[in-house]
Amino acid sequence: MKTCLLTLLILVTFVTTATPQVKSSRAELDALIDREGKTSPPWFKETRLDYPQTLDLSWPKGPPPGGWNNQKNVGQYVWDIINPNPSRWREGTRLMHHLLTLHKDDPEKRERIMLTLCHMYHDLLEDYARAAFWYRAVGVEKDPEEFAQSAVILAECYWRLGHRDEALKLLAKVPPSVSQAKLLGDMGETDKAIRMALADEDTQGYDFLAAGDACRQAGRYQDALGYYQKVLDIEVPAKNPPGRLLKNRNRAGANVAAIKAFELFDPQSVSDGKYVAASQGYEGAVEVTVAMKSGRITDVAVTKHREKQFYSAITDTTAKIIAKQSVKGVDTTSNATITSEAIINATAKALAR
Repeated sequence: MKTCLLTLLILVTFVTTATPQVKSSRAELDALIDREGKTSPPWFKETRLDYPQTLDLSWPKGPPPGGWNNQKNVGQYVWDIINPNPSRWREGTRLMHHLLTLHKDDPEKRERIMLTLCHMYHDLLEDYARAAFWYRAVGVEKDPEEFAQSAVILAECYWRLGHRDEALKLLAKVPPSVSQAKLLGDMGETDKAIRMALADEDTQGYDFLAAGDACRQAGRYQDALGYYQKVLDIEVPAKNPPGRLLKNRNRAGANVAAIKAFELFDPQSVSDGKYVAASQGYEGAVEVTVAMKSGRITDVAVTKHREKQFYSAITDTTAKIIAKQSVKGVDTTSNATITSEAIINATAKALAR
């Protein structure tokens, strides 16, 4: 019975994170977003409005005086307390709705609150219809150049809701960026993704990483290895090397090792048991334990990590690996790419052992 329930949970999780290929009109997309956005989520009424009484709900713009204080500043409270704690994601969303009511007559604060609400619905709860509703309320679709980063996420919402053409139309209006290249790669637009990534020349290797990720997603492993090698070939200054370049080199090296590892094994040939390995995440090593039985991946669990802003990566990346029975072709979680990548790489290393 427990096995059946676990299997059902995995399937339900994957269905909610997979991308449906629905063909419907723009009018149907608009109706879906409008309907969901104007109604509360099913859990909303049961979720308490719970926050520290010391929190300054006026949320003044700019860095607060007196240094970092996650019990006073709303933005810091979201970053430190809400984002790293899945059990509090709904509370955080409830708080943002409360702040919208408090500041109904302040356009500047409402925009800031709505963008935070967009982040919560998209990055944390993966509620793409409600995320799209609030991105539209901010004005992202009307001015995709002004809100370029948000417009890429709105396009992803359209794609996740099954409206690929609408996503591509919106992306065509957005200035080139590495984040856009990542989304195009996830959508299977590999060549476009590579051109987009390389158009954004970057001395710290983000362009080559994005191009490599697109190739890896498409199963073009030799091309991916070539782009990752370009990151490793970037000269590192002897004095004061950029921290981001060093992190990108670590990522590229881990990706190369993972590709070489998973090309060497067939999961069906792996003996029953549990296998443990780790790979570099954003804050440190991400350890994964993979369970195998009768040639199938029965569980993937993140058993150790120090990630803070992992959003939904830990649950949906592991679920995708189980559903695919492979690390090949598993797309990384938006805005938590490095954590997802670490889970995929660690899983590959564990099984290759």
